[in-house]
Amino acid sequence: MEESTQRSMKTRSANQSDIPGILPMIAKVCALHQTWDSVKYGFLPHPERSYKKWLSNLLNNPQDLCLVAEESNQLVAFLIATVEPEIPIYTLKNYAFVHDLWVEPEFRHAGIARQIVEQTIAHFTQLGISQIRLDTAMANDTARKLFENCGFRASTIELLIELRNEG
Repeated sequence: MEESTQRSMKTRSANQSDIPGILPMIAKVCALHQTWDSVKYGFLPHPERSYKKWLSNLLNNPQDLCLVAEESNQLVAFLIATVEPEIPIYTLKNYAFVHDLWVEPEFRHAGIARQIVEQTIAHFTQLGISQIRLDTAMANDTARKLFENCGFRASTIELLIELRNEG
């Protein structure tokens, strides 16, 4: 993945040494999601710790993607996306899935998220992947607008019911 610069912001593919800087941002993503919907996002304590091994493996797969943005050698944003197999009833064999995107609050509204999303689209286009999917929380209007401005469209609406099981 080519590096690019916007003002003093540099975006690039993450490497193993970035994981300690990404994990605190993952904790923030998880905490925010939990405030939006604690039933859907009922995380175990310290979910970022569970990401550590998964992220390390992901960084070794050239199809998968973890991008970071940094300013003055400080990580300020990240995006994680993977290639996933589709179930075999569809003509599509696999697709990319954006798992997480985070920009530290003091660096928002500077085009970083859009830049990272555009790099993600370019990466998967280059790999011949024909579809990228993602989920956004109902409360996350900002993310929906960002992704729509980058060419994404709504395709499904997930519904949830919480069941109270006795026993």
